[in-house]
Amino acid sequence: MDLLVVGGGKAGKSLAMDRAKAGWNVVMVERDKIGGTCINVACIPTKALVGSARAMTAAHRAAEMGVDIGGEPSIALDRLRRHKESVVDGMVAAHKKLFADSGMDFVLGTARFIAERTVEIRTSSGDTRMVRGRDVVINTGTTPSQPQLDGIAQAQIWNSETVLRLERLPETMLVLGGGYIGCEFASMFATFGTRVTLLQGPGQLLAREDPDVAEQVADILTGQGVDVRLGVRATAVRREPGHGDVVVTFRDGLEVRGQELLVATGRTPVTADLGLKAAGVAVTDQGFVAVDDHLRTTAEQVWAAGDVAGSPQFTHASWHDFRILRANLTGGDAVTTGRLVPYTVFLTPELARVGLTEAEARAQGRRVRVARIPVAAIPRAKTLHDTVGTWKAVVDADTDQILGAALLGHSSGEVVSTIQVAMLGGLRYHQVRDAILTHPTMSEGLNLLFDTLDHPVRQPPSATS
Repeated sequence: MDLLVVGGGKAGKSLAMDRAKAGWNVVMVERDKIGGTCINVACIPTKALVGSARAMTAAHRAAEMGVDIGGEPSIALDRLRRHKESVVDGMVAAHKKLFADSGMDFVLGTARFIAERTVEIRTSSGDTRMVRGRDVVINTGTTPSQPQLDGIAQAQIWNSETVLRLERLPETMLVLGGGYIGCEFASMFATFGTRVTLLQGPGQLLAREDPDVAEQVADILTGQGVDVRLGVRATAVRREPGHGDVVVTFRDGLEVRGQELLVATGRTPVTADLGLKAAGVAVTDQGFVAVDDHLRTTAEQVWAAGDVAGSPQFTHASWHDFRILRANLTGGDAVTTGRLVPYTVFLTPELARVGLTEAEARAQGRRVRVARIPVAAIPRAKTLHDTVGTWKAVVDADTDQILGAALLGHSSGEVVSTIQVAMLGGLRYHQVRDAILTHPTMSEGLNLLFDTLDHPVRQPPSATS
């Protein structure tokens, strides 16, 4: 076998199809999610539901836009579920065809290493296969973590995957964890009409962000009806008899309750039952597969990619891992070092990030300048009556290079790509400031954003445009 891929996430499935089309003899084994976590229980279904939440928001604001929809909008749970499932089912079906058309040998089953570059596969039909690869790629991903709290195992809680079954829309809901996943779900369910309480142990949401950005996210969630509680440490969880409320107890003895509890406290690498020791593959203290900057493991001709390899936990980062592996398996010398990985938190409105935060830049000893504008200054936002948020960019004061940006506002996930490309091209901030960008678009706000570095008190041109 030329290539054995264990786990069919974005990197693994892309590499398997690519090499099979190139004439390699390829086996890919996937435990249960055809197409990987992203399309089954992560990016795709959650963003389908975010789309529903935004449709709900638009319906509530229809009158403001001069549209009479007649009556109060509400969520139809069965149709909401069908919407999400139709998107997922369509993509799963498309992947089955893509796998077959590529010529790879796709095996649905559970693999465990029994020797170097050799796995035993228990297939979904109960058969057993043994496969050895000349090269092996581990791409098994991560699974939702569950914190060590008294009673949590018996409380029938939700995680970021089980919540997508949409068994019901609770009237009240607790979300434990104020990271990206917790904030996205809190915003979504609040928009659907659930009274959400968001519980965060640290004193700030979104720990990787600058405090001013995190504070505005908290304000936006509060405005959507979320009860944001920071600096609260949970110690125990219980569900009352008869599938009653879930009760979370804090360190100080206080309690909070809701009909359901969503735990969103991170993800754990899927490595425990892979038999990696038999393969000679080392893991980190956190259980991730240890790799170098070429994505090589400690075993000869064994590679790892995506979440399980400790790459940034985004599908687009895993896809870049695929390109690195494709290059290195065909005589290249690609590395992960220095890559610029953006991301978007799909709140309403979105928070998009690329590069360094202000705090990170200052921690590196750089002299920085910070550009900032309210989204309300952007003409396109005015036309949409969607003016919540702030855009912020960090610039090196000595070189005028753009170091990073945090865009909180309408369509920020699309606009941040413009900044990313400018950074990749080595452009200085004034080249983006002076670019002729289409009017009226959200991207045009970049002219206004970087103009503040030289004209901080000037009335924005949008006032007269």
